[in-house]
Amino acid sequence: MTSLSVKNFLDASKFNRFHTVLLLWGLFTISFEGYDLVVYGTVVPVLSKEWELSPIQAGIIGSYGLFGMMFGSIILSLLADKFGRKPLIIISIIIFSLATTISGFVDNATLFSWCRFLAGIGFGGALTSVISLLTEYIPKSSKNKAITLALCGNQVGGILAPLVVVLFITSFGWRPVLWFSVIPLFIIPFMLKSLPESPQFLIRKGKLDDLERTLRKIDPDYKKQLIETEQEPEMKTEKIPFIGLFQNKLALPTILFCIVYFMGLLMIYGLNTWLPKLMETAGYPLISSLGFAIFLNGGALLGTIIIGILADRRGSKALITGLYILGAVCLALLGIKSNIFFLYLLIAIAGVCTMGNQSLLNAFVSQYYPAHVRSTGVGLANGVGRLGGMVGPTLGGMLLSLKAPIGICFIAFAAPGICAALALLLVRKKHDDPTVIQSEAELTLQ
Repeated sequence: MTSLSVKNFLDASKFNRFHTVLLLWGLFTISFEGYDLVVYGTVVPVLSKEWELSPIQAGIIGSYGLFGMMFGSIILSLLADKFGRKPLIIISIIIFSLATTISGFVDNATLFSWCRFLAGIGFGGALTSVISLLTEYIPKSSKNKAITLALCGNQVGGILAPLVVVLFITSFGWRPVLWFSVIPLFIIPFMLKSLPESPQFLIRKGKLDDLERTLRKIDPDYKKQLIETEQEPEMKTEKIPFIGLFQNKLALPTILFCIVYFMGLLMIYGLNTWLPKLMETAGYPLISSLGFAIFLNGGALLGTIIIGILADRRGSKALITGLYILGAVCLALLGIKSNIFFLYLLIAIAGVCTMGNQSLLNAFVSQYYPAHVRSTGVGLANGVGRLGGMVGPTLGGMLLSLKAPIGICFIAFAAPGICAALALLLVRKKHDDPTVIQSEAELTLQ
């Protein structure tokens, strides 16, 4: 049993109950990660008043979580490639759930900021490991749909957070909204029992019995389906997977992906942190402003499912590029006074083109890298992207402190979309992974 024969079997398998359960665990993990990420933006108007925070201070606190996410994406993804995806997913959930729950008990901005930083470490580790695990197990014909659907959890959490605020904040205050994050800790025993480990990791560690038990869940007659091929050429794998991202013609795509993630996450976290406040500044009441946040995430949720299907049928690169440009246009138009229904439509489309597009980008990048550096590659791009995510909340705080016109604020969040599109256009066709036998036609980047 070689890693190549197992990969070919998994790619050609039919989507069944095993894949559904794996997808649901991914959706569950990303949903609570999304909730914990977005929840700060929904309570920041109340926190600003209670703790007398300036817009810049509030923006910096929002950046602490993203700073932690940068560390989590890079460091925990390295550990996932070395020690396995499953334990890193569990550890990441424990970290972000505990940190967010504890933040609901603190009474000053400094402790709150440290909790956001620790939660961010968990956010980064969970995201990259979930993407990598889905990429390895989901059949090739459904990879984009499945990964983007799992990453819809970001939008599920983004919708849930303002809804919980609307339901509880008036009667109980902002603290119970953060305590809600304790729920995943009670679900971890069930995840430990049913979540599989990476097949490539099990092969590397010689745990073939564990792998066979998992393959049997996909197809009881899996041995008949395995097409034994000649052992793939021995690959030079570095002790530090990070080095592999800059070998074998991967250096330029790695740099370009980092730029795309930086720009894309600047847009996403800038909007998630400041959209309610921006709309409140524009004259809308707080409840209506939270409604805009729901539309932003709701549009992304529905749109992500659609673009995931389109990507499996038509290819990803051109679609992602076009969505970044469309999103930039919609964000720029938000700064112009218009009909309320048109405003909601623009916000929903912007959600698709920012958060929804980020989900598709993660699926695209995870399939671009070979298996031995997949978590590391996705982790590095996400980690560098968090720098953009930190710039977004801080940029919004600075613009509000300077009393910049609302139109200028939205243009500042639109411009990175054009930069992301330009960087993505420069990414070459997919790197030829020596562990996968493909035709020249298949090597053309979708």
